[in-house]
Amino acid sequence: MGAVVSCIQSVLHAIGSCLMTIVNAIGAVLRAIIDGVVTVIDVIIACLTCGYCGKRKRRTRATV
Repeated sequence: MGAVVSCIQSVLHAIGSCLMTIVNAIGAVLRAIIDGVVTVIDVIIACLTCGYCGKRKRRTRATV
């Protein structure tokens, strides 16, 4: 009887692990989407406020 209980516990543990993996994957995808949207909004705000959109910053070389 102990083997049957152990088998059922293993099956339930595997199902729980699978469900947690799915939830973690959905969370990771949502986080990536949100981070992407925040980055795009950050670039738009920086472009509108500083005016450096599309321009490269000039690097100055220090002479020794």
